Amino acid sequence: MPRRTRYNNIDNVSTDKTLKQIRQWREERRRKKKDYSYVIPNQPPQLDYLHQNRVETTMTWIGHSTFLIQYQGLNLVTDPVWAMRMGFQRRLCEPGVPIDKLPRIDVILISHSHYDHMHMASIRRLYGSDTMILVPVGLGRKMRRKGFQRVQEMSWWEKVRIGEVDISFVPTQHWTRRTPFDTNTSHWGGYVLEPVQSKAEEKPPVIYFAGDSGYFRGFAEIGSRYEIDVALLPIGAYEPEWFMTSQHTTPEEALQAFVDVRGKLMIPMHYGTFRLADDTAKEALDRLEADRKRRDISEDKVRLLHHGETLRLPHLTPKPTVTPPPGATERIAQLSGRIK
Repeated sequence: MPRRTRYNNIDNVSTDKTLKQIRQWREERRRKKKDYSYVIPNQPPQLDYLHQNRVETTMTWIGHSTFLIQYQGLNLVTDPVWAMRMGFQRRLCEPGVPIDKLPRIDVILISHSHYDHMHMASIRRLYGSDTMILVPVGLGRKMRRKGFQRVQEMSWWEKVRIGEVDISFVPTQHWTRRTPFDTNTSHWGGYVLEPVQSKAEEKPPVIYFAGDSGYFRGFAEIGSRYEIDVALLPIGAYEPEWFMTSQHTTPEEALQAFVDVRGKLMIPMHYGTFRLADDTAKEALDRLEADRKRRDISEDKVRLLHHGETLRLPHLTPKPTVTPPPGATERIAQLSGRIK
């Protein structure tokens, strides 16, 4: 049997944990007393609008890392999980939109194969005869064995065009496993959605879905390669930090990632749906708000969504390119020389 490829992070950052570390975390968890009374509100979804819309750019938070994104005539779902349980943990709140109430899905984006990001039963419910599933390299074979034929693998920085949308797969710092034997045999990453270049006066915003990640220098590189308008970034499952730091960002690190990618609007995700670590949704939001104030980031730069809430994103009018009149460049250079 051929040896399976094992994928790595940038700079070969390891997320491996020893049995001793795992036991230490479990002991710490037993001693903690946490208040889980705060639950992210559910907002009645705009079902009629979502079924009719094929023009506006929207995103609707289902929960955790699952969004319905309407973009350039496509309905896309990220990391589909409608499961009511994750292992022994019950879902903390109902999905924002019932899976049978969604419009027809054109594209499913899967960031990696962890169970809280890739729920097979949910994918089967969403998958139709024309649905395309984009997955990290190494995961296509598994999906085809499960009966999904329209599957395309993607490597970091690779781009695919579907309809009027360019979809790029970008790095994250994470890991993956679904069985004891397949650790890191498929990759992990996020996605950037861009409109196909056109001469239209107004263009939809560029959207960055970060998947699941620890803080790493790749955020800055993503920001240098793409003109990101909206960044969906994870803020939960970070405690204890000594255990989670290589694989999950803290709220403060998520804000730094937002700065790194040069986004204009941040939408927090990956919190308040499943109890994956020891932090609570209230703790994550409080830390995010405190750090936003500390950094003096404008309040309107961070948008918190309720489950089921649809955010309509305005199309953008590019700034006009001003062409200087003949000789202007030379005159400016001469003037600069005199000022010196």
